[in-house]
Amino acid sequence: MKNREKSIELLNKAVADELTAVHQYMYFHFHCDDQGYDLLANLFKRTAIEEMVHVEDLAERILFLKGEVEMVVGSPTKKIHDVREMLKLAGEMEEASARDYNEWANICAQNADSVSKKLFESLVADEERHFDQFDVEMDNLKKFGDHYLALQSIERSKIVGQKSDI
Repeated sequence: MKNREKSIELLNKAVADELTAVHQYMYFHFHCDDQGYDLLANLFKRTAIEEMVHVEDLAERILFLKGEVEMVVGSPTKKIHDVREMLKLAGEMEEASARDYNEWANICAQNADSVSKKLFESLVADEERHFDQFDVEMDNLKKFGDHYLALQSIERSKIVGQKSDI
């Protein structure tokens, strides 16, 4: 492999990016759950878990290349409580990750590291899927407005009410 150090550097940047996403999406999960928005809370939680799997895949590759896994979060968690703003930020994060990972896949290819290239390419596909999921939710909010959120909250109230009847 031509430039193992460059691949390790890029893989660690991706670890920081993914850890940032895990923290941000879990923060959003907690707040959506607290507000009774179960569908969105679960979307953020599932996405955070997928991002954790990405960290694991990246770490395994770094260790294979004999590098050190830097468990550093890229940026602090943004304290956002408005669902529209959550979805907007999530979409922006996913777009940026897909763009970066695509570029980094090309750099790994230039450095004769096809395995890291393939890893980044698979991450691009996942990040694009995440973007699409957040985009669909944003479209639902635009179409249905606050009624969309109210329905989620009402649905939770029904479930909680059924549990207390037992």
